[in-house]
Amino acid sequence: MTILAFDMGGTAVKYGVLTSQGEILEKGKFATPDNLEKMIQLLVNVKTNYNYSFQGAAFSCPGAVNNETGIIGGASAIPYIHNFPFKQLLEEKLALPVTMENDANCAALAEVWIGAAKDKQDIIFMILGSGVGGAVIRDGKVHHGANLHGGEFGYMLMDRDGNTLSELGTIVNAATRISKRLELPTNEVDGHRVFELRAEGNAVAKEELETMFYYLARSIFNLQYALDPEMVVIGGGVSERADFITELNNYVDEVKASVPIAMIRPTVVGCKFGNDANLIGATAFHLS
Repeated sequence: MTILAFDMGGTAVKYGVLTSQGEILEKGKFATPDNLEKMIQLLVNVKTNYNYSFQGAAFSCPGAVNNETGIIGGASAIPYIHNFPFKQLLEEKLALPVTMENDANCAALAEVWIGAAKDKQDIIFMILGSGVGGAVIRDGKVHHGANLHGGEFGYMLMDRDGNTLSELGTIVNAATRISKRLELPTNEVDGHRVFELRAEGNAVAKEELETMFYYLARSIFNLQYALDPEMVVIGGGVSERADFITELNNYVDEVKASVPIAMIRPTVVGCKFGNDANLIGATAFHLS
């Protein structure tokens, strides 16, 4: 049994042939086209070029994805897939049963299925990028919420000035603040450079990293007591640093210690899957 999976991103569409155990047999990608007609043709070409008997097609998509109605709400870097029965069009053109789920939710499902949270039923998955996204898994399934905004952790307000977790809890925005404070061109300071600057003794980088880790830890602590997950799984490029999860856990310990009545210590781990997570998670959703 094989599934044809697609991960639709603003820059590229990744695709793969996966087994019912989540093994990727083949994979590839193509540049995201600028219109729907080209997109459909490229998707059909991928299917045609494979010599498999597919059970179905599984899609990881940006936006407020509603698999029941087949409509993707909200907005994304692929505007032409929104606000019409996209799933039904895919089924017609691919001649396959289609499922589709939000990309962050797919990444979370991959971790629950065969990743860092295997055999867990209740987890929080946080993706750290230019903002903070993620997913809530309850009883082994995605908790979408009444408005399909479950897991949009980046909107959480962190202080009285109106700063959100996306603004205070990401390395991308930390780098931007460092560039501004040091009066450096923004392209000279990326996430890797932030940690290098701290290692070189730069006080501004040290302060901004403390801010980032503190607010991430604070949000994890709050989510632990709001949703009581078994585990918090961290994804995104910065999480691949060897010392990132260890340092984040140290800050979680500090936050917990500041609340003497708090008895539960969040379990925080790094994700297992990187670029393939959405393909694997889309397949997991398709098989569920």
